[in-house]
Amino acid sequence: MEAGRREEADLDARLREFVGRPAATAKAGKDPVNLPMIRHWCEAVGDANPAYTGEAAIAPPTMLQTWTMGGLSGHTDGSAAHDELFALLDGAGYTAVVATDCEQEYLRPLRPGDEIVFDSVIEAVSARKTTKLGTGYFLTTRMDVRVDGELAGTHRFRILKYAPGPRNSVPAPTAAAPAASAATAPASAARAEPPRRPRPVINRDNAGFWAGVDERRLLIQRCAGCGRLRFPWLPGCNGCGGQDWDTVEACGDGTVFSYVVMHHPPFPAFDPPYAVALIELAEGVRMVSDVVGVAPDEVRVGMPVRLEFRQVDEELVLPVFRAAGEGTERGAAAGAAD
Repeated sequence: MEAGRREEADLDARLREFVGRPAATAKAGKDPVNLPMIRHWCEAVGDANPAYTGEAAIAPPTMLQTWTMGGLSGHTDGSAAHDELFALLDGAGYTAVVATDCEQEYLRPLRPGDEIVFDSVIEAVSARKTTKLGTGYFLTTRMDVRVDGELAGTHRFRILKYAPGPRNSVPAPTAAAPAASAATAPASAARAEPPRRPRPVINRDNAGFWAGVDERRLLIQRCAGCGRLRFPWLPGCNGCGGQDWDTVEACGDGTVFSYVVMHHPPFPAFDPPYAVALIELAEGVRMVSDVVGVAPDEVRVGMPVRLEFRQVDEELVLPVFRAAGEGTERGAAAGAAD
């Protein structure tokens, strides 16, 4: 036990040595800020703000990280600190990684033609933490984006590097606790609990939406200033910037705007193949949800769907969309259990 504590303290000390080390220095964006990329971004997220078009266009601030990405070929001139940090954690058994959150600060609009340069530094390594995923360390990297030497924005990206715990497994018997035989094991132990669907992340910005779902109502935010509808829920209007809002209840009609059929990789509580779609509601906003009541290979862009609420388990209710119209007959058997 004492040796384990010493090893843990030694690892903590070695991890702290990485704080402040550069992960990238004076890297140049692969492309200048450009209108085609801005257009693609706005079309993908459904943002029609006129500030992002025309001769005086600026880039949407949330595209900040876009201009720093290296694409499939990546960046080849980076610092070794990041790789060394990951190798140290991997060697200590913290082999899994999950992104947790990011923070961005916008100081100067980016305009077509701007050529960005960015630096990245390992800003923080947390103390050892125990989470539901496993025990590990939160790593924070800060990226500073500049144009002609002027700071345009800052991007902080945080991940958890952790040792994954066993999934759906029974601990091996020990000398102190021998395994029970099949004849003596309680009946409850023989019935493995089915995996539960992941819980949605509920925070102060979207709590009203999930409260509505619990009441079997699909609520859409409406800006009190300009009347613009928005989804997902946000603290402010992306049209006029207003902070005040109320809600309207969706009528439940929609169409499939885009979709993907998931086959692999498998996840606990999900039974592939299944269809996940971007649904365009009759009110004009879009949301991601399951399409049920039809075989996955029969889902089509433009297919009419109708909202319903599914009681997933004793705690969780989710909005899903049932296919309507042509093509549902052949999928009726597939959807009978939905």
